[in-house]
Amino acid sequence: MSKHISDITLFSSQTTEIESYRLADEKRITGNPLQSVQNHFESPCKQFNVGVWQSEAGSWNVSYSEYEYCDILEGSSIITDNLGHSLTVKAGEKFVIPAGFIGTWEVIEHCKKIYVMFEQQLEQP
Repeated sequence: MSKHISDITLFSSQTTEIESYRLADEKRITGNPLQSVQNHFESPCKQFNVGVWQSEAGSWNVSYSEYEYCDILEGSSIITDNLGHSLTVKAGEKFVIPAGFIGTWEVIEHCKKIYVMFEQQLEQP
């Protein structure tokens, strides 16, 4: 099946809705950060998503079932694994969080990122 220019998703020409939300109480550690996501693309199989996420300062528990590529556009955050090892990420940094990662995400300064997520579907026996 051949694809064409009209099949390219150009973020700047889309009017994708911005979904704002606050974290569930059971995830929150500090603060009550307002977050938003603007999902610009979802594959037909729903395993691949691309968009923009942002959050006010605060911290919360994370448990990744998906692989996520992140490109930090603004601000800074500290990502800590369940063993207590941490990584500070700031504007300009790009990285991948692997599926299976468990820990915390703390936004130090309003953070905005481009995300690319892939959630592998496990085969049913």
